[in-house]
Amino acid sequence: MSGDAALERLKREGRIVVVGASLAGLRAAETLREKGFAGSLTMIGDEPHEPYDRPPLSKQVLLGKATADRTALPRRLDIDAKWRLGVPAAGLDMKARRVRLADGDEVEYDRLLIATGVRARPWPKAEEGALDGVFVLRTRDDGAALERALAAGPGRVLVIGAGFTGSEIASACRERGLAVTVAERGDAPLVGALGGVVGAVAAEMHRENGVDLRTGIMVTALEGDSSGRVRAAHLSDGTTLEAEVVVVSLGAQRNTEWLTGSGLGAGPRGIACDAGCRAFDIWGIVTDDIYVAGDVARSPHALFGYQFLSLEHWGNAVAQAETAAHNMLSESAERRPHVWVPAFWSSQFGVNIKSVGVPSMGTEIVITQGSRAERRFVGVYGYQGRVIGAVTFDQCRWLDFYEQQIEQTAPFPPPYSTVDRRPEGNRPLDADFPDPSVPTHGPTITLSGYSPADRRMTFTPAHN
Repeated sequence: MSGDAALERLKREGRIVVVGASLAGLRAAETLREKGFAGSLTMIGDEPHEPYDRPPLSKQVLLGKATADRTALPRRLDIDAKWRLGVPAAGLDMKARRVRLADGDEVEYDRLLIATGVRARPWPKAEEGALDGVFVLRTRDDGAALERALAAGPGRVLVIGAGFTGSEIASACRERGLAVTVAERGDAPLVGALGGVVGAVAAEMHRENGVDLRTGIMVTALEGDSSGRVRAAHLSDGTTLEAEVVVVSLGAQRNTEWLTGSGLGAGPRGIACDAGCRAFDIWGIVTDDIYVAGDVARSPHALFGYQFLSLEHWGNAVAQAETAAHNMLSESAERRPHVWVPAFWSSQFGVNIKSVGVPSMGTEIVITQGSRAERRFVGVYGYQGRVIGAVTFDQCRWLDFYEQQIEQTAPFPPPYSTVDRRPEGNRPLDADFPDPSVPTHGPTITLSGYSPADRRMTFTPAHN
Protein backbone atom coordinates (compact mmCIF):
# COMPACT_ATOMS: atom_id res chain seq x y z
CA MET A 1 0.00 0.00 0.00
CA SER A 2 1.39 3.44 -0.94
CA GLY A 3 2.00 6.09 1.70
CA ASP A 4 -0.84 8.25 0.38
CA ALA A 5 -3.24 5.32 0.44
CA ALA A 6 -2.21 4.38 3.98
CA LEU A 7 -2.70 7.95 5.15
CA GLU A 8 -6.10 8.17 3.52
CA ARG A 9 -7.14 4.93 5.18
CA LEU A 10 -5.93 6.29 8.54
CA LYS A 11 -8.19 9.29 8.11
CA ARG A 12 -11.23 7.51 6.78
CA GLU A 13 -11.44 4.34 8.87
CA GLY A 14 -11.20 3.00 12.38
CA ARG A 15 -12.45 3.76 15.87
CA ILE A 16 -11.14 6.69 17.89
CA VAL A 17 -12.11 6.98 21.54
CA VAL A 18 -11.61 10.21 23.52
CA VAL A 19 -11.64 9.77 27.30
CA GLY A 20 -12.39 13.18 28.76
CA ALA A 21 -15.34 15.25 27.55
CA SER A 22 -13.36 18.39 28.28
CA LEU A 23 -11.97 21.43 26.49
CA ALA A 24 -9.04 19.34 25.23
CA GLY A 25 -11.27 16.41 24.32
CA LEU A 26 -13.72 18.54 22.36
CA ARG A 27 -11.06 20.51 20.49
CA ALA A 28 -9.29 17.28 19.58
CA ALA A 29 -12.52 15.75 18.30
CA GLU A 30 -13.27 18.83 16.20
CA THR A 31 -9.76 18.79 14.74
CA LEU A 32 -10.07 15.11 13.86
CA ARG A 33 -13.24 15.80 11.88
CA GLU A 34 -11.80 18.94 10.28
CA LYS A 35 -8.83 16.91 9.06
CA GLY A 36 -11.05 14.33 7.44
CA PHE A 37 -11.47 11.55 9.98
CA ALA A 38 -14.67 9.77 8.97
CA GLY A 39 -14.58 6.75 11.27
CA SER A 40 -16.29 6.07 14.58
CA LEU A 41 -15.74 8.68 17.31
CA THR A 42 -16.75 8.07 20.95
CA MET A 43 -16.56 10.72 23.70
CA ILE A 44 -16.41 9.45 27.31
CA GLY A 45 -16.92 11.84 30.23
CA ASP A 46 -17.41 11.37 33.95
CA GLU A 47 -19.70 14.41 34.26
CA PRO A 48 -23.26 14.41 32.89
CA HIS A 49 -22.61 17.66 31.00
CA GLU A 50 -21.22 18.16 27.53
CA PRO A 51 -17.93 20.14 27.44
CA TYR A 52 -18.04 23.54 29.13
CA ASP A 53 -15.62 26.36 29.90
CA ARG A 54 -14.07 26.38 33.38
CA PRO A 55 -12.43 29.86 33.75
CA PRO A 56 -15.79 31.67 34.06
CA LEU A 57 -16.68 29.56 37.11
CA SER A 58 -14.31 31.49 39.41
CA LYS A 59 -15.01 34.79 37.71
CA GLN A 60 -18.41 35.64 36.14
CA VAL A 61 -20.35 32.78 37.75
CA LEU A 62 -19.30 33.59 41.32
CA LEU A 63 -20.19 37.22 40.72
CA GLY A 64 -23.66 36.24 39.56
CA LYS A 65 -23.00 37.72 36.12
CA ALA A 66 -23.46 34.37 34.38
CA THR A 67 -25.02 31.07 35.36
CA ALA A 68 -23.01 27.85 35.42
CA ASP A 69 -25.33 26.21 32.90
CA ARG A 70 -24.48 28.94 30.37
CA THR A 71 -20.78 28.06 30.17
CA ALA A 72 -20.98 25.46 27.38
CA LEU A 73 -18.06 25.62 24.98
CA PRO A 74 -18.87 26.90 21.49
CA ARG A 75 -18.73 24.26 18.77
CA ARG A 76 -16.72 24.74 15.59
CA LEU A 77 -18.64 21.95 13.91
CA ASP A 78 -20.78 18.88 14.57
CA ILE A 79 -18.34 16.14 15.55
CA ASP A 80 -20.84 13.32 14.89
CA ALA A 81 -19.78 11.43 18.02
CA LYS A 82 -21.32 8.87 20.32
CA TRP A 83 -21.45 10.47 23.77
CA ARG A 84 -20.98 8.37 26.92
CA LEU A 85 -21.51 10.97 29.65
CA GLY A 86 -21.87 10.57 33.40
CA VAL A 87 -19.90 7.29 33.43
CA PRO A 88 -16.16 7.58 34.15
CA ALA A 89 -13.50 5.37 32.64
CA ALA A 90 -12.42 2.71 35.15
CA GLY A 91 -9.66 0.83 33.37
CA LEU A 92 -7.58 0.36 30.23
CA ASP A 93 -6.54 -2.88 28.51
CA MET A 94 -3.76 -1.79 26.16
CA LYS A 95 -3.32 -5.24 24.62
CA ALA A 96 -6.99 -5.70 23.76
CA ARG A 97 -7.43 -1.96 23.03
CA ARG A 98 -10.41 -1.54 25.30
CA VAL A 99 -11.50 1.15 27.74
CA ARG A 100 -13.50 -0.23 30.66
CA LEU A 101 -16.24 2.01 32.07
CA ALA A 102 -17.42 2.23 35.67
CA ASP A 103 -20.74 0.61 34.73
CA GLY A 104 -18.92 -2.49 33.47
CA ASP A 105 -19.26 -1.71 29.77
CA GLU A 106 -16.21 -1.77 27.50
CA VAL A 107 -15.43 0.44 24.51
CA GLU A 108 -13.01 -0.78 21.84
CA TYR A 109 -10.62 1.57 20.05
CA ASP A 110 -8.00 1.65 17.34
CA ARG A 111 -6.60 4.96 18.58
CA LEU A 112 -7.18 6.49 21.99
CA LEU A 113 -6.87 10.07 23.24
CA ILE A 114 -6.75 10.60 27.01
CA ALA A 115 -7.82 14.07 28.16
CA THR A 116 -9.11 13.34 31.65
CA GLY A 117 -7.70 16.55 33.15
CA VAL A 118 -7.58 17.25 36.87
CA ARG A 119 -9.99 17.48 39.78
CA ALA A 120 -9.98 19.72 42.82
CA ARG A 121 -7.92 18.43 45.72
CA PRO A 122 -10.43 17.71 48.50
CA TRP A 123 -10.14 18.57 52.16
CA PRO A 124 -7.94 15.79 53.59
CA LYS A 125 -10.38 14.89 56.37
CA ALA A 126 -13.35 13.45 54.51
CA GLU A 127 -15.84 13.82 57.38
CA GLU A 128 -15.02 17.53 57.73
CA GLY A 129 -15.05 18.04 53.97
CA ALA A 130 -18.58 16.62 53.84
CA LEU A 131 -19.98 19.31 56.16
CA ASP A 132 -22.69 21.47 54.65
CA GLY A 133 -21.10 24.76 53.60
CA VAL A 134 -17.71 23.30 52.60
CA PHE A 135 -16.98 23.61 48.88
CA VAL A 136 -14.34 23.05 46.22
CA LEU A 137 -14.43 24.75 42.83
CA ARG A 138 -13.67 22.81 39.69
CA THR A 139 -16.84 21.61 37.99
CA ARG A 140 -19.95 23.32 36.69
CA ASP A 141 -21.96 21.89 39.59
CA ASP A 142 -19.32 23.17 42.05
CA GLY A 143 -19.66 26.67 40.58
CA ALA A 144 -23.46 26.67 40.76
CA ALA A 145 -23.49 25.44 44.36
CA LEU A 146 -20.87 27.94 45.56
CA GLU A 147 -22.61 30.85 43.82
CA ARG A 148 -25.86 29.98 45.60
CA ALA A 149 -24.02 29.94 48.91
CA LEU A 150 -22.43 33.35 48.27
CA ALA A 151 -25.71 34.84 47.06
CA ALA A 152 -27.27 33.89 50.40
CA GLY A 153 -25.01 36.45 52.10
CA PRO A 154 -22.95 34.43 54.59
CA GLY A 155 -21.45 36.30 57.53
CA ARG A 156 -17.91 35.18 56.65
CA VAL A 157 -16.29 33.09 53.93
CA LEU A 158 -13.03 31.23 54.57
CA VAL A 159 -10.87 30.41 51.55
CA ILE A 160 -8.16 27.82 52.24
CA GLY A 161 -5.32 28.44 49.78
CA ALA A 162 -4.26 31.60 47.98
CA GLY A 163 -3.32 30.30 44.56
CA PHE A 164 -4.96 31.76 41.46
CA THR A 165 -8.35 30.12 42.05
CA GLY A 166 -8.39 30.93 45.76
CA SER A 167 -7.44 34.54 45.06
CA GLU A 168 -10.15 34.87 42.40
CA ILE A 169 -12.72 33.47 44.85
CA ALA A 170 -11.62 35.98 47.49
CA SER A 171 -11.87 38.77 44.92
CA ALA A 172 -15.42 37.71 43.99
CA CYS A 173 -16.40 37.66 47.66
CA ARG A 174 -15.17 41.20 48.20
CA GLU A 175 -16.90 42.42 45.04
CA ARG A 176 -20.11 40.98 46.47
CA GLY A 177 -19.47 42.79 49.76
CA LEU A 178 -18.81 39.62 51.75
CA ALA A 179 -16.34 39.32 54.61
CA VAL A 180 -13.62 36.87 53.58
CA THR A 181 -10.59 35.37 55.26
CA VAL A 182 -7.86 33.69 53.21
CA ALA A 183 -5.55 31.19 54.93
CA GLU A 184 -2.32 30.41 53.05
CA ARG A 185 0.51 28.23 54.32
CA GLY A 186 3.03 30.07 52.14
CA ASP A 187 4.41 33.54 52.78
CA ALA A 188 2.11 35.25 50.25
CA PRO A 189 -0.63 34.63 47.69
CA LEU A 190 0.55 33.21 44.32
CA VAL A 191 4.00 32.55 45.78
CA GLY A 192 4.25 29.05 44.31
CA ALA A 193 3.47 30.28 40.81
CA LEU A 194 5.11 33.71 40.72
CA GLY A 195 7.54 33.87 43.67
CA GLY A 196 7.79 36.07 46.71
CA VAL A 197 8.60 39.36 44.95
CA VAL A 198 5.34 39.30 43.04
CA GLY A 199 3.55 37.50 45.86
CA ALA A 200 4.17 40.51 48.10
CA VAL A 201 2.30 42.67 45.59
CA ALA A 202 -0.57 40.17 45.55
CA ALA A 203 -0.69 40.24 49.36
CA GLU A 204 -1.02 44.03 49.33
CA MET A 205 -3.85 43.75 46.81
CA HIS A 206 -5.73 41.34 49.07
CA ARG A 207 -5.39 43.52 52.14
CA GLU A 208 -6.12 46.81 50.38
CA ASN A 209 -9.38 45.28 49.14
CA GLY A 210 -10.48 44.25 52.62
CA VAL A 211 -9.43 40.59 52.64
CA ASP A 212 -8.41 39.21 56.02
CA LEU A 213 -5.25 37.55 54.64
CA ARG A 214 -3.40 35.19 56.95
CA THR A 215 -0.13 33.81 55.61
CA GLY A 216 2.28 31.25 57.03
CA ILE A 217 -0.68 29.50 58.58
CA MET A 218 -2.64 26.29 58.11
CA VAL A 219 -6.20 25.24 58.82
CA THR A 220 -5.91 22.24 61.10
CA ALA A 221 -9.58 21.31 61.41
CA LEU A 222 -13.09 22.28 60.35
CA GLU A 223 -15.84 22.18 62.95
CA GLY A 224 -19.53 21.60 62.32
CA ASP A 225 -22.62 22.27 64.40
CA SER A 226 -25.21 19.73 65.51
CA SER A 227 -26.97 19.91 62.15
CA GLY A 228 -23.85 19.03 60.19
CA ARG A 229 -23.13 22.53 58.92
CA VAL A 230 -19.68 24.07 59.08
CA ARG A 231 -19.40 26.74 61.76
CA ALA A 232 -15.70 27.31 62.44
CA ALA A 233 -12.13 26.53 61.45
CA HIS A 234 -9.21 25.87 63.77
CA LEU A 235 -5.89 27.40 62.69
CA SER A 236 -2.30 26.35 63.34
CA ASP A 237 -1.65 29.46 65.47
CA GLY A 238 -4.24 28.25 67.97
CA THR A 239 -7.02 30.62 66.95
CA THR A 240 -10.54 29.69 65.92
CA LEU A 241 -12.33 31.45 63.07
CA GLU A 242 -16.10 31.38 62.66
CA ALA A 243 -17.22 30.93 59.04
CA GLU A 244 -20.47 29.95 57.36
CA VAL A 245 -18.87 29.05 54.02
CA VAL A 246 -15.47 27.38 53.54
CA VAL A 247 -13.88 26.98 50.11
CA VAL A 248 -11.05 24.46 49.89
CA SER A 249 -8.62 25.67 47.21
CA LEU A 250 -5.61 23.41 47.66
CA GLY A 251 -4.72 22.82 44.02
CA ALA A 252 -5.52 19.91 41.75
CA GLN A 253 -5.06 16.17 41.39
CA ARG A 254 -4.56 14.60 37.98
CA ASN A 255 -7.13 12.03 36.97
CA THR A 256 -4.93 9.00 36.37
CA GLU A 257 -6.06 6.46 38.99
CA TRP A 258 -8.20 4.62 36.43
CA LEU A 259 -4.98 3.70 34.59
CA THR A 260 -3.45 1.82 37.53
CA GLY A 261 -2.20 -1.56 36.33
CA SER A 262 -2.72 -0.69 32.66
CA GLY A 263 0.97 -0.54 31.77
CA LEU A 264 0.78 3.13 30.79
CA GLY A 265 3.33 5.59 32.24
CA ALA A 266 0.77 7.32 34.43
CA GLY A 267 0.87 8.48 38.02
CA PRO A 268 0.05 11.39 40.34
CA ARG A 269 2.09 13.79 38.18
CA GLY A 270 0.16 12.91 35.02
CA ILE A 271 0.63 10.74 31.94
CA ALA A 272 4.06 10.94 30.34
CA CYS A 273 4.07 11.51 26.60
CA ASP A 274 6.55 12.60 23.94
CA ALA A 275 6.52 16.00 22.28
CA GLY A 276 4.10 14.59 19.71
CA CYS A 277 1.60 13.67 22.46
CA ARG A 278 2.16 9.89 22.18
CA ALA A 279 1.94 8.24 25.60
CA PHE A 280 4.83 6.32 27.14
CA ASP A 281 4.32 2.92 28.69
CA ILE A 282 5.63 2.00 32.13
CA TRP A 283 9.06 1.16 30.66
CA GLY A 284 9.45 4.50 28.87
CA ILE A 285 8.61 3.03 25.44
CA VAL A 286 6.41 5.27 23.33
CA THR A 287 3.05 3.90 22.19
CA ASP A 288 1.72 4.54 18.71
CA ASP A 289 -2.01 4.30 19.33
CA ILE A 290 -2.48 6.21 22.63
CA TYR A 291 -2.21 9.99 22.83
CA VAL A 292 -2.54 12.48 25.69
CA ALA A 293 -3.60 16.14 25.82
CA GLY A 294 -4.49 18.84 28.33
CA ASP A 295 -3.94 19.13 32.08
CA VAL A 296 -3.30 15.41 32.56
CA ALA A 297 -0.37 15.30 30.10
CA ARG A 298 3.29 15.75 30.97
CA SER A 299 5.57 16.21 28.01
CA PRO A 300 9.12 17.43 27.32
CA HIS A 301 9.58 20.98 26.07
CA ALA A 302 12.62 22.02 24.04
CA LEU A 303 12.59 25.60 25.35
CA PHE A 304 12.77 24.50 28.98
CA GLY A 305 15.62 22.01 29.00
CA TYR A 306 13.41 19.14 27.85
CA GLN A 307 11.87 19.07 31.31
CA PHE A 308 8.57 17.23 31.48
CA LEU A 309 5.97 19.95 32.00
CA SER A 310 2.43 19.52 33.27
CA LEU A 311 0.40 22.61 32.39
CA GLU A 312 -2.98 23.60 33.82
CA HIS A 313 -3.56 26.25 31.16
CA TRP A 314 -6.56 26.82 28.90
CA GLY A 315 -4.47 27.67 25.84
CA ASN A 316 -2.20 24.68 26.32
CA ALA A 317 -5.20 22.33 26.39
CA VAL A 318 -6.38 23.68 23.02
CA ALA A 319 -2.97 23.67 21.35
CA GLN A 320 -1.98 20.24 22.63
CA ALA A 321 -5.33 18.74 21.66
CA GLU A 322 -4.96 20.04 18.11
CA THR A 323 -1.41 18.66 17.90
CA ALA A 324 -2.51 15.28 19.23
CA ALA A 325 -5.39 15.08 16.74
CA HIS A 326 -3.11 16.02 13.84
CA ASN A 327 -0.58 13.35 14.82
CA MET A 328 -3.25 10.68 15.27
CA LEU A 329 -4.08 11.07 11.59
CA SER A 330 -0.52 11.41 10.30
CA GLU A 331 2.30 9.09 9.41
CA SER A 332 5.56 9.63 11.27
CA ALA A 333 7.13 12.03 8.77
CA GLU A 334 4.13 14.36 8.98
CA ARG A 335 3.83 14.49 12.75
CA ARG A 336 4.65 17.71 14.56
CA PRO A 337 5.73 18.59 18.11
CA HIS A 338 3.74 20.43 20.73
CA VAL A 339 5.94 23.44 21.51
CA TRP A 340 3.35 25.94 22.75
CA VAL A 341 4.83 28.56 25.08
CA PRO A 342 2.88 28.40 28.35
CA ALA A 343 0.56 31.36 28.90
CA PHE A 344 -1.86 32.06 31.72
CA TRP A 345 -4.19 34.82 32.89
CA SER A 346 -6.16 35.77 35.97
CA SER A 347 -8.39 38.65 36.95
CA GLN A 348 -8.59 39.62 40.61
CA PHE A 349 -9.28 42.80 42.57
CA GLY A 350 -9.64 44.75 39.32
CA VAL A 351 -6.15 43.79 38.09
CA ASN A 352 -5.46 41.71 34.99
CA ILE A 353 -2.55 39.31 35.62
CA LYS A 354 -0.98 37.45 32.71
CA SER A 355 2.15 35.35 32.37
CA VAL A 356 4.16 33.58 29.67
CA GLY A 357 6.87 30.98 29.91
CA VAL A 358 7.62 29.17 33.16
CA PRO A 359 8.15 31.79 35.87
CA SER A 360 8.51 29.08 38.51
CA MET A 361 11.79 27.96 36.87
CA GLY A 362 13.23 31.43 37.45
CA THR A 363 15.78 32.15 40.13
CA GLU A 364 15.82 35.92 39.58
CA ILE A 365 13.34 38.60 38.55
CA VAL A 366 13.78 42.10 37.19
CA ILE A 367 11.00 44.70 36.89
CA THR A 368 11.44 45.95 33.32
CA GLN A 369 8.42 48.24 33.02
CA GLY A 370 6.18 50.10 35.42
CA SER A 371 6.06 49.93 39.17
CA ARG A 372 5.02 47.35 41.72
CA ALA A 373 3.73 50.13 43.94
CA GLU A 374 1.26 51.14 41.23
CA ARG A 375 0.19 47.50 40.56
CA ARG A 376 1.13 48.08 36.93
CA PHE A 377 4.37 46.43 35.90
CA VAL A 378 6.22 43.74 33.96
CA GLY A 379 8.42 41.24 35.80
CA VAL A 380 10.88 39.16 33.78
CA TYR A 381 12.28 35.92 35.21
CA GLY A 382 15.77 34.62 34.56
CA TYR A 383 17.31 31.18 34.81
CA GLN A 384 20.97 30.42 34.13
CA GLY A 385 21.47 33.67 32.24
CA ARG A 386 18.41 33.49 29.96
CA VAL A 387 14.84 34.78 29.99
CA ILE A 388 12.56 31.97 31.15
CA GLY A 389 9.24 33.70 31.89
CA ALA A 390 7.42 36.98 32.39
CA VAL A 391 4.41 38.24 34.32
CA THR A 392 2.39 41.39 33.77
CA PHE A 393 0.03 43.29 36.04
CA ASP A 394 -2.19 45.47 33.81
CA GLN A 395 0.63 45.60 31.22
CA CYS A 396 -0.33 42.76 28.89
CA ARG A 397 0.70 44.61 25.72
CA TRP A 398 4.27 43.51 26.51
CA LEU A 399 3.49 39.79 26.58
CA ASP A 400 4.06 39.09 22.88
CA PHE A 401 7.49 40.72 23.08
CA TYR A 402 8.56 38.61 26.06
CA GLU A 403 7.17 35.46 24.50
CA GLN A 404 9.54 36.13 21.60
CA GLN A 405 12.40 36.66 24.06
CA ILE A 406 11.66 33.28 25.65
CA GLU A 407 11.52 31.56 22.26
CA GLN A 408 14.84 33.14 21.28
CA THR A 409 16.49 32.20 24.60
CA ALA A 410 17.35 35.87 25.08
CA PRO A 411 19.92 36.79 27.74
CA PHE A 412 18.97 37.71 31.29
CA PRO A 413 18.93 40.33 32.62
CA PRO A 414 17.60 42.04 29.48
CA PRO A 415 20.41 44.28 28.18
CA TYR A 416 18.22 46.91 26.56
CA SER A 417 16.58 50.04 27.86
CA THR A 418 12.78 50.07 27.62
CA VAL A 419 10.14 52.72 27.92
CA ASP A 420 8.65 53.22 31.35
CA ARG A 421 11.55 51.49 33.05
CA ARG A 422 11.77 52.70 36.65
CA PRO A 423 14.78 52.67 38.99
CA GLU A 424 13.61 49.43 40.64
CA GLY A 425 14.06 47.69 37.30
CA ASN A 426 17.79 48.24 37.07
CA ARG A 427 18.89 45.21 39.03
CA PRO A 428 17.70 41.62 39.31
CA LEU A 429 16.18 40.43 42.58
CA ASP A 430 15.98 36.95 44.03
CA ALA A 431 12.61 35.70 42.69
CA ASP A 432 12.04 34.17 46.14
CA PHE A 433 10.22 30.97 45.25
CA PRO A 434 9.46 28.69 48.21
CA ASP A 435 11.28 25.45 48.83
CA PRO A 436 9.70 23.03 46.31
CA SER A 437 9.52 20.36 49.02
CA VAL A 438 7.00 22.53 50.89
CA PRO A 439 3.57 22.37 49.20
CA THR A 440 1.91 25.63 48.16
CA HIS A 441 -1.39 26.21 46.44
CA GLY A 442 -0.32 28.33 43.50
CA PRO A 443 1.58 26.58 40.69
CA THR A 444 -0.18 26.06 37.38
CA ILE A 445 2.96 24.55 35.85
CA THR A 446 4.67 21.51 37.32
CA LEU A 447 8.26 20.60 36.49
CA SER A 448 8.38 16.86 36.91
CA GLY A 449 11.87 15.88 35.78
CA TYR A 450 13.13 13.92 32.82
CA SER A 451 11.98 10.36 33.38
CA PRO A 452 8.64 9.30 31.90
CA ALA A 453 8.15 6.77 34.69
CA ASP A 454 9.21 6.56 38.32
CA ARG A 455 11.77 3.76 38.39
CA ARG A 456 10.84 2.87 41.96
CA MET A 457 7.27 1.87 41.09
CA THR A 458 6.18 -1.73 40.76
CA PHE A 459 4.18 -2.69 37.70
CA THR A 460 1.45 -5.28 38.17
CA PRO A 461 -0.34 -6.04 34.87
CA ALA A 462 -4.11 -5.87 34.95
CA HIS A 463 -4.35 -8.73 32.44
CA ASN A 464 -2.16 -11.71 31.69
